[in-house]
Amino acid sequence: MPPSDACSYFSRRELLSFGAGIALELAENKAARAAPRKRIATIITEYRPDSHADVIVGRLLEGYEYNGQHQTPQVEVVSMYTDQVPSHDLSRAMAAKHGVKICSTVQSALTPGDRGLAVEGVVLVGEHGNYPENEKGQKLYPRYELFKQIVDTFHEIGRSAPVFSDKHLSYDWQKAKWMYDQSRALRFPLMAGSSIVMTWRRPPLELALESAVEKSVVAFYGEKDAYGFHALEAHQCMVERRQGGETGIRSVTCVEGAEVWRWTDRNPWAARLLESALARCEGRKPGSPQDNVKQPVLFLLEYTSGLEGAVYLLNGLIEQAVFAATIRGAAEPVATELWLQPTRPFSHFSGLVHYIEQMIVTGTLAYPIERTLLTTGALAALMVSCYQGHRRLETPHLNVNYRAPKESLFSRGPVPAASSETHS
Repeated sequence: MPPSDACSYFSRRELLSFGAGIALELAENKAARAAPRKRIATIITEYRPDSHADVIVGRLLEGYEYNGQHQTPQVEVVSMYTDQVPSHDLSRAMAAKHGVKICSTVQSALTPGDRGLAVEGVVLVGEHGNYPENEKGQKLYPRYELFKQIVDTFHEIGRSAPVFSDKHLSYDWQKAKWMYDQSRALRFPLMAGSSIVMTWRRPPLELALESAVEKSVVAFYGEKDAYGFHALEAHQCMVERRQGGETGIRSVTCVEGAEVWRWTDRNPWAARLLESALARCEGRKPGSPQDNVKQPVLFLLEYTSGLEGAVYLLNGLIEQAVFAATIRGAAEPVATELWLQPTRPFSHFSGLVHYIEQMIVTGTLAYPIERTLLTTGALAALMVSCYQGHRRLETPHLNVNYRAPKESLFSRGPVPAASSETHS
């Protein structure tokens, strides 16, 4: 596919510049290691093998490979609270190995030794664990409840610190908005979201800022709640770079089953972009989507800017995320795969962890928290749409405005070698 002015592929000169950037980053890492590391608390729902706590907090404890180099942690995990402790728990062994204090409450994790706020950052990983689902099929992870305990501690002490919250802020829009509002009221950096925005892109497509995006498609796999969020973030981190910046989502509709293919047939632009996106997917099963996917899911997004986006979940066909879009003035769609390493060390988490550390050390966010606020609200509304018979929902509350970062910051270095171990 020939490049257009709406995207960037890397030339030899750019790769040399990238190498120079790695050298500078290594020098900065060396300087950072010479200074005292920032002390952080980790608040976790469940820490077991291959859980999000394992691949996020484990990296913060033991380091990780990123951009071809081993990264020594720039932060020091000093305390850990776990909401649940399953039979295959890792938290106690990892805490003992690294001298981390296990705390019985969120507040004591932030104030070990009763010395006031004794940490300079908080990492909240509210993913995995034995929690109920509601009638809409949403897993009721207590992210809001744990975050509220963090904020209550900030209020009581009169000090705050940067916070990272894994994946979407909450299954509930009002709770998510409250979390966002608290970060603004107390003026602490809040970072959230998933690893998919920082993973490799094949090819390394970056839409230019102010690109004239006309239509867009993402395809992924998995169930609506947990994996639907990844798919929405994959879509949002691409289309937020369009002309005028992000101004929010006007309406959403969740479509399932045979109606997915009927809608696609009625909208040739979506069929064309889906084909372009799937052509980028490694390991796609042979045959048509209709033949492979028994229960397709489709999220329809109508943006206030006029952009139409279609996000497919195609179980049985693919196990990677792919994106495609039409750009005004470009003869062909642009497309890429957002590649996730399917086995340990699950290196697509390394970019996310790197920028979590940067946020805690510098107080600077790699991307606007509004991206995650918008995708959180979109997913919550889509789950309501599905529950209410797949009806179109107006979403005036999702009038979230922000500008995309200058650079997408996705991974561009070599992929660490995979082990033979797979997801549990």
